[in-house]
Amino acid sequence: MTKRRTAEPYKIKAVEPLNILSHEERKQALEKAGYNTFLLDSQDVYIDLLTDSGTSAMSDQQWGSLMVGDEAYAGSKSWYRLQEAVREVYGYKYVLPTHQGRGAENLLSQLKVKDGDYVPGNMYFTTTRAHQELNGGTFVDVIIDEAHDPNAELDFKGNVDLNKLQNLIMEVGAERIPFVCLAVTVNMAGGQPVSMANMREVYELCQEHGIDVMYDATRCVENAYFIKEREPGYQNTPIKDILKEMFAYSDGCTMSGKKDALVNIGGFLAMNDEELYTRSRELVVVYEGMPTYGGMAGRDMEAMAQGIYESVDDHYIEHRIQQVRYLGDQLIEAGIPMVRPIGGHAIFLDARAFLDHLDQDQFPAQALAAALYLDSGVRAMERGIVSAGRNKETGEHNKPKLEMVRLTIPRRVYTNNHMDVVADSVIELYQKRHQIKGLQMDYEPPTLRFFNARFSPKEVALLEN
Repeated sequence: MTKRRTAEPYKIKAVEPLNILSHEERKQALEKAGYNTFLLDSQDVYIDLLTDSGTSAMSDQQWGSLMVGDEAYAGSKSWYRLQEAVREVYGYKYVLPTHQGRGAENLLSQLKVKDGDYVPGNMYFTTTRAHQELNGGTFVDVIIDEAHDPNAELDFKGNVDLNKLQNLIMEVGAERIPFVCLAVTVNMAGGQPVSMANMREVYELCQEHGIDVMYDATRCVENAYFIKEREPGYQNTPIKDILKEMFAYSDGCTMSGKKDALVNIGGFLAMNDEELYTRSRELVVVYEGMPTYGGMAGRDMEAMAQGIYESVDDHYIEHRIQQVRYLGDQLIEAGIPMVRPIGGHAIFLDARAFLDHLDQDQFPAQALAAALYLDSGVRAMERGIVSAGRNKETGEHNKPKLEMVRLTIPRRVYTNNHMDVVADSVIELYQKRHQIKGLQMDYEPPTLRFFNARFSPKEVALLEN
């Protein structure tokens, strides 16, 4: 029997008109932005796949929640609703709200990381590593080797290599490892998930050595979906139950509510250790605000609480993953080089293979993202040598094996027709890929350079019209 097609598990109540610029207008906008898609004005973008962070469409229930937000400076009712949602869905005892995920990363790194420490993780994330390094730590990648190969087909490509982790513990000593930072899913590997078995094994190994396990839980619901789909024994388990078991193999988490929690701003730091909570509560006042609002308004805490409950709806998350695959399957069929298998929140184009005529020092992922915007008005994000920054010892560019362009799908925002437009543009660019020129960096910020760096083409034009 042929599998029937499905539709979005929601209907549209409001629409926002999109601006479609001419090729010449896009060229001018790109030049003004220094060929950095982060610096484009949103009004100049047709389909915005820069990020899924804070770009979700909220439900009618979430919009209604905004109206009952309690904006009390202390003891907000909305805070208690958020706390209840986190405890019920994720299972942690203690919660502190922050303005977004990096606020939680800052608190955790200041409290746990000191000079000379090593923080192992399953591939780095930009802001997470920056906070660890600013507090004197050194990030150590302990992800399985296959995660660095865009063509390796594995169900759980985000898994930690237990031998790498064990060797690091033996080499530097458990006392110099404040925690393991376990991302579920792994953004920089292409949105790849971690298996439940691997989470359990990492937690057990760390317990043996007295090391905490802290999740980057930003896209944890997507990870739970992959477990349900791929790991034996979970096919008939509700997403909310898988999620609760996942968090049982951790000591706490940082969370950007702007992704899986379906809101436009906000995050939290959660944990089970009372002493760490007490220290965190004291520090949150310095950087975020009162422990009962952190960096959030009451209305945003209400919307996040509602979004947390909506995020674990099985129909919602199935559609979310399937829409990403809808785009990815078209690109695979056309022979587009990309990270496989298709991950949870985005399609990651393999820019090194796509633009195989460019050296990595010519910033191929940055060039491809710029060319995509120029071709169709679709905004994507570089995730390669620019995002990787420089080696703090040598000053040389870090050269990751993965040089990618991320096409990030916002939640509940676009239809599959929009995905068709994106696919057509990528496929046409691939057919004329050797016309795309490399870039040079004209301005380089010292930290997290990909946000504000500026570029220009090494030749007269980035792409022939």
